[in-house]
Amino acid sequence: MQKQKIRGMVLAAVVCCVSLSGCGAAEKTAQQTDLPNIIIGSDNYPPYNYENVDGKPTGIDVDLATEAFRRMGYQAVFTYIDWEKKKELVDSGKIDCIWGSFSIDGREEEYRWSAPYMMSRQVVAVNRDSEIKTLADLEGKRIAVQSTTKPEELFLSHTDARLPALREVFSMQNRELIYPCLSKGYADAIAAHETAILQCMSDYKLDYRILEEPLLTVGLGVAFSKQDDRGLEQKLSETFEEMRADGTMEEIIGRYLDENDMGVIADVE
Repeated sequence: MQKQKIRGMVLAAVVCCVSLSGCGAAEKTAQQTDLPNIIIGSDNYPPYNYENVDGKPTGIDVDLATEAFRRMGYQAVFTYIDWEKKKELVDSGKIDCIWGSFSIDGREEEYRWSAPYMMSRQVVAVNRDSEIKTLADLEGKRIAVQSTTKPEELFLSHTDARLPALREVFSMQNRELIYPCLSKGYADAIAAHETAILQCMSDYKLDYRILEEPLLTVGLGVAFSKQDDRGLEQKLSETFEEMRADGTMEEIIGRYLDENDMGVIADVE
C-alpha cells in the first residue's frame, strides 16, 4: 500500500470546500479581558473550531475553552497551527495546550491530558451512490484522511483486523481537502470525526453516506506537554465536571449539535 502526501497546491484546482479560515498562526480571541492568556493550538474544523462571518473564532471547542479557562482565571487565545507540528509546538512552549477535537485514545502517554469532555465516532464516508457498504468493501479502494490523525494511523498500521488492504491512503495536511478529494472522485472514501463530516455535508450540501460501522469511538480531550507541571490538565478536568453539573457544557454543545447528538456528553459521564 502506498502512502501519498498530497498538499494543497496539488489539489488547488479541485478544491470545492472553501476554507472558512486561513491556516496561518494569527492568534484569535473570542473577547478581550485583563486575564492572563492561555495559548491554545487548534485547527479549522467545524463545528469544533472555525471563524464566523466576522472572522472571530467560534465552535464547540472555542466556546468550551473560553468558559472553562475563564473559570480558571485565564483568557483563551486560539491560534491555528500546522497540525502535524502540534506536539513540537506544545513541547517547546509556543502554545500552552492542544484543543481541537483531539482524540485521547492511543496517545495517553504522549501528553498530560484533561479528562474527556466529549465522545466522538471516527467514521468512514462515501458518495451516496458508492458500492461501498461496509468496512470490508474498502478492499482495494482509495481513502483520504488528514495526516497525524487516528484514521490515518488505523489504515497505515494494519492493526485492525476489520480493515482490508487498501489501494492507497491519501494523507492531507489540510483536513478540508479530504472532502473535494472524495467529491471529485480522487478517493473512494474519507475518514474523520462523524460530527465534522456531518457539518461539512450540511454546509456544502454534500451527498455523502456514512458507513454504519464506526472505525472507533474516542474521547476528546485537551493535551498539555509532559513537561508542563502547572497542573492545568487536572484543574481543567475539575472545571469540566463543574460545567457538566451546572448544565453549561450541555448548553454550549447544544448551540452546535442537534438534540439527537447530545449523547456525546452523557457518554463521558
